[in-house]
Amino acid sequence: MEIGLFTFGELTTDPLTQRLRDPATRLGEFIELARIADEAGLHVFGVGEHHRPDFAIASPAVVLAAIAARTTRIRLTSTVTVLSTADPVNVFQDFATLDLLSNARAEITVGRGAYVESFPLFGYDLNDYDALFAEKLALLERLNESERVTWSGRFRPPLENVGVYPRPSQDRLPIWVAVGGTPASADRAGHHGLALYLAILGQPRRFVDLADRYRAAGAAAGHEHLRVGVTSHVHVARTSQAARDTFYPYYSRYIGQNMPAARGNPLGREAFESWAAPEGALFVGSPAEIVDKILFEHDLLGHDRFLAQVGLGGLPFADTATAVELLATEVLPEVERAIGTPIGAR
Repeated sequence: MEIGLFTFGELTTDPLTQRLRDPATRLGEFIELARIADEAGLHVFGVGEHHRPDFAIASPAVVLAAIAARTTRIRLTSTVTVLSTADPVNVFQDFATLDLLSNARAEITVGRGAYVESFPLFGYDLNDYDALFAEKLALLERLNESERVTWSGRFRPPLENVGVYPRPSQDRLPIWVAVGGTPASADRAGHHGLALYLAILGQPRRFVDLADRYRAAGAAAGHEHLRVGVTSHVHVARTSQAARDTFYPYYSRYIGQNMPAARGNPLGREAFESWAAPEGALFVGSPAEIVDKILFEHDLLGHDRFLAQVGLGGLPFADTATAVELLATEVLPEVERAIGTPIGAR
């Protein structure tokens, strides 16, 4: 199994000054986390895309290019590129360039966008939410498959036998589709034969049907080599109690500020402990606990990649860096012993 990490690049509020963290400092921290993850042996590093004052990353490809200069082995991906409000030609060119700069380490993860601030920013109508994504995903795939493209659709000018450059170092850029729980999205990813990320925020068992649907749709369309990844909120410390006590105040605030269902209210400690239970979606605890939870979800979903969203809620950099080290040095080896390493993971 591959294990990696990602960040949305949230700034959060400094508890002393009550001001948002400085974005330049935060970007430097993300680059350093990627360097630590690369040297420690993790497989993937991803950054998100948001267009809000409380997030530092609006252009994943730019940040990943900076990370490429500081790393040598780790794969680099967006988590996610909001394809619905992007131009697929620009997306392909940006990540093809990243692939050239990084010696063939680039991937793209696309999604429809859990946050919708990019729709008015780039002049798109939320009523076209699904149609935009479907059309632009089809164009991105076409660009990935062929150097010269003829194409027409509703949402951008047509292309008439045009060449799109540069081409990546890899024959094709790996494209993943992130799904939060919509069956139609899982069906679509399977039909296209694209790799699937399941963003697990609820009970893991409820995602079994999505994974099954994805594989069934892929098989029906003749796709044999399908990949499933799982993403979860994660914090690791030497002991379970240290992990929970350290992480809780930051995570509680993060949930209150970023999850619509929380209605601005911090997450209570009882709910936090429930989410962190052995079959819950929150991965917080000792390395042994994290291993057990990854293996539990693997038994359910059969996934071959696990991405940890780290540093949530403004968790201090030192604590996040320790969590990354533990993921690489104590969690990854145990998971590989239990499951194995996919061909090409390293």
